[in-house]
Amino acid sequence: MVSLQVKISSPSTDVKNYINLRTDDWLIGYNSLEFNKIYRCRFRELTEFINAQGVYPKVILAEPEPIAFLATFIAAVVAKCPVFLCNPNWVKAEWKQVFKIVQPDIIFGSLAESYPSYIQTNSVISTPGASIMIPTGGSSGNLRFVIHTWETLTASVQGFQEYFNIKQVNSFCTLPLYHVSGLMQFMRSFTTGGKLAIFPFKAVERGEFPNINPSEFFISLVPTQLQRLLNCSKTTRWLSQFQTVLLGGAPAWLELLQQARIHQIRLAPTYGMTETASQIATLKPDDFLTGNNSYGQVLPHAKIKVYDEDERELGVNKLGIIAIKANSLALGYYGLYNPEFPLKTLKSDDLGYLDERGYLTIVGRNSYKIITGGENVYPAEVEAAIRSTGLVGDVAVIGLADNHWGQVVTAVYVPHSPDVSISNLQIALHEKLSKFKQPKYWVAVESLPRNAQGKLNFKQLEKIAEKFIISS
Repeated sequence: MVSLQVKISSPSTDVKNYINLRTDDWLIGYNSLEFNKIYRCRFRELTEFINAQGVYPKVILAEPEPIAFLATFIAAVVAKCPVFLCNPNWVKAEWKQVFKIVQPDIIFGSLAESYPSYIQTNSVISTPGASIMIPTGGSSGNLRFVIHTWETLTASVQGFQEYFNIKQVNSFCTLPLYHVSGLMQFMRSFTTGGKLAIFPFKAVERGEFPNINPSEFFISLVPTQLQRLLNCSKTTRWLSQFQTVLLGGAPAWLELLQQARIHQIRLAPTYGMTETASQIATLKPDDFLTGNNSYGQVLPHAKIKVYDEDERELGVNKLGIIAIKANSLALGYYGLYNPEFPLKTLKSDDLGYLDERGYLTIVGRNSYKIITGGENVYPAEVEAAIRSTGLVGDVAVIGLADNHWGQVVTAVYVPHSPDVSISNLQIALHEKLSKFKQPKYWVAVESLPRNAQGKLNFKQLEKIAEKFIISS
């Protein structure tokens, strides 16, 4: 049994007050009374454990049903238990990582059928009290848990409210609740007195819509979801009715933004990450519709500065590394957290700049930068050029090691049709990219290794490309 050797503190706002205040039917598609029933049951289970064992158990939350997931999440927060949000559909290899990292005391969800509900452990790991651990795989695919608290999550909500000048936030959620992009939609609605509609994306894609007024709702999508909805006139018309369509999770390509603009979709591209409890910069829909392709301005709860590689702060329109301070910033990473030195500034891996109006533009990842023959190549620029040819359905550009050039530009792509050839692509790029930026290797695949949020697994991508080159 793990005894958490930290001071347990309550959230600044008593979460139970939200439970008591939410007597309305705020969960669209689900029974709000059922939410309260599950909450009370799970809270009782947790408090009985605490009273019997004298410790705050580490809780794995892997509930597949949204109502049970959210009610259990709130119960764990109110009971001041460290809770680890998990994907119920992770496979054995991923669960092996989770158990090694977490060493849980209690498991809620279908996973409990395969593993003991109580796992005895001997290690002592310090975490902040009532902490909320949100998973992130990054680009490597290796799982980590980002440490948040009720305070950091509600700071993000407050920044969102102030930025959009709105009191109640109604959210339409098609994204996973264990991911920060889904969880924050719940947090915005739950804590502001708004409504939350949870609906499977596949149903939406089929044209099955709940009985709501979209003009009263924010919907959050990743670029691949937006692309699929824009492929159908019925879903496009429905999407155009929303108050705001938040777009994040992965970079959107220019053609997709232009397509959304043509259909008058009130798009709001966002910049943020798990560590910042979702967005810290957002382009407002009115700016988007006038042709702005940036990530907009920084939300009031955050600050962004741009530095060069020697950590000197840069001025406006100067490309550099993005550094973030925010009230919503995570405390650190589970297993690496030092309570004496919590994370105060996040130096990201993103390259970008702020213009004279404070609008943020991101050009790509610093670590993804390809140096070929002494020239810098940014994958995002090459990917945008390839997409603009209209010959690919999806593409990712990486750098592979090369004895002569250092690295070579490599494109892994999904052709739009079987008759798309490499020569077609090379001819189409001739006037779009300098020669050193054009891919040396082209690897055609049926699909790219992306997760539910549209993020690429670069380890898998490199393996695919290297295997192709070796066999060719």
